[in-house]
Amino acid sequence: MSALRMTAMNVGPMTLEKAKLVTFAPGEVTIPTTAAVLEHPDHGVILWDTGINEAVADPERRDSYWGPGIFDAFGAHAFTRDHVIDRQLDKLGIKTSDVRYVVYSHLHLDHAGGMAHFPDAIHVAQRDELRYALFPDPWTSPVYCQNDFKSVHQLNWKLIDGDCDLFGDGSLKLIRTPGHAPGHQSLIVDLPNRGRIVLAADVSHQRDQFEAFIPMPWDWSAGAMTASRQRLMLLESGGIPAFFCHEGLDLERLPTGGTYWD
Repeated sequence: MSALRMTAMNVGPMTLEKAKLVTFAPGEVTIPTTAAVLEHPDHGVILWDTGINEAVADPERRDSYWGPGIFDAFGAHAFTRDHVIDRQLDKLGIKTSDVRYVVYSHLHLDHAGGMAHFPDAIHVAQRDELRYALFPDPWTSPVYCQNDFKSVHQLNWKLIDGDCDLFGDGSLKLIRTPGHAPGHQSLIVDLPNRGRIVLAADVSHQRDQFEAFIPMPWDWSAGAMTASRQRLMLLESGGIPAFFCHEGLDLERLPTGGTYWD
């Protein structure tokens, strides 16, 4: 491989009331949970988020793992063992041991659930996000699954504070976008042929929500979220498109199924 390339995958389909994502929105919505694989010519395989833990696909284990009622609340009934990150990577011919970096947008249960599959990787997160995830406020604690973090102290962490050019070559730039979570970050990917895109995770869950500045009920700070959305809007106005983790139309635009952008 001579240049950076990326592909995306759905690591957690869910069907739920739209109001759980977009405050006061009517109806129901089916959403993906998008993770990405980036292959760097010098730094190997980088994973953007890890999806939902495999225990959630097991009817005998899901409630004890996530907590009573969480599975039904988030409508993860379509989630199967084949959606789990290790099997998704296997479909691409990538072993979990091939992954050199795991970069987290934030540490909610649909983004950090596959953490334990990568004991030998370098794990990258904002410092305040990791600290908050281990001791969240009571009202945000349901979305920080402490079972996801059982191996956290055995992992090799690269904790950052603010914006960061991950490898110093401009190919992958992390920018702070707090609001949904205190240490939420987005990833600007500079692809040599396609150009720059932003993997914006949960800065917004739906495109209409983003454009109207409507918060999610579980957003840590609506004020910080507004500022982060304004930051992304500036990037989009400059020709850098944003792709949201749970917006189905965005996943449809991304390369999947073994196809890549470079």
